[in-house]
Amino acid sequence: MSDCEPQRAAPVIGLTTYLEQAQSGVWNVEASFLPKVYFDAVTRAGGIAVLLPPQPVTPAVAGRVLDSLDGLIITGGKDVDPSRYGQQPHATTDAPRTERDDWEDALLTAAIAREVPFLGICRGLQLLNVSLGGTLHQHLPEIVGSTRYNLGGGTFAVNDVAVDHESRLSTLLDGAPHLEVRSYHHQAVDELGHGLVATARSDDGTIQGVEVAGHPFGVAVQWHPEESPEDLRIFEGLVEAARAYREAAHQGEQA
Repeated sequence: MSDCEPQRAAPVIGLTTYLEQAQSGVWNVEASFLPKVYFDAVTRAGGIAVLLPPQPVTPAVAGRVLDSLDGLIITGGKDVDPSRYGQQPHATTDAPRTERDDWEDALLTAAIAREVPFLGICRGLQLLNVSLGGTLHQHLPEIVGSTRYNLGGGTFAVNDVAVDHESRLSTLLDGAPHLEVRSYHHQAVDELGHGLVATARSDDGTIQGVEVAGHPFGVAVQWHPEESPEDLRIFEGLVEAARAYREAAHQGEQA
């Protein structure tokens, strides 16, 4: 084995998980889980998927987790607790998942500070925005006048988004000015968080993509790219950024 082979090993990507009541056989218990499409997308893009269940967290714990990762995905799920951005819950807002909110906030804070490549998906974009001081529209149908982003019943809506041609997202999508995406959300960004740049919008102005200014790969999308298995470009971009992060860390250890 040559000295350079470890550098080209597949990067390890951590994916945050749900923490919900779940049933398996005779057992009906609180459990950590994640739909298979998420980690399938990572492995098909060339990464190694590791699941990160919500748990008690401190900055030291978050840092220790990131010591073992080359990249991070903050996945979809229930609504972010509105008390985190100074609002009372809307009638349609999910009951808080404070343990998950705390866990993902700490991981994102550490990933931004360490410049670990990360991708936020749906709730992941919203949590990133709130973590950086932004706010959310709690119920989009009251803003846009339709349920175009959430058809309910587990059916993903199809929407078109316009992509900023100067963004990293545009680079990942080969410069495509528009993209047809699969949506399942009833909330969205209202006020942008500090240091975030909107990189994609739908035709009613809803923010569909953001990036952390100055971060090597801090990208989040409001849609569900894992539901388009024929198009792995965003996941491939994350995996490649994670591989570069791994190689740079390896070179630093060798110096």
